[in-house]
Amino acid sequence: MLKMYVQAILLAIMVFTGFAAIFVKDLLAAIIMFGAFSFFAVLIYLVLGAPDVAFTEAVVGVVSTTFFVIALNRVRRRCS
Repeated sequence: MLKMYVQAILLAIMVFTGFAAIFVKDLLAAIIMFGAFSFFAVLIYLVLGAPDVAFTEAVVGVVSTTFFVIALNRVRRRCS
């Protein structure tokens, strides 16, 4: 029963971070929300008993978040 509550809470947080990543105006904040979404997906996979999928999601989440931050840093326009 406790496992279901944990899953429901993690799913609610995942939905919140997903919508926040879509509707936030700042691109860096959207990238951070995407990383948080990936982190909560890892936690859900662990609760569901799939550590191999959780590890894969963690690696993909870290690599893609890092890639997005580097890309944003390179293409950001600076006001002069």
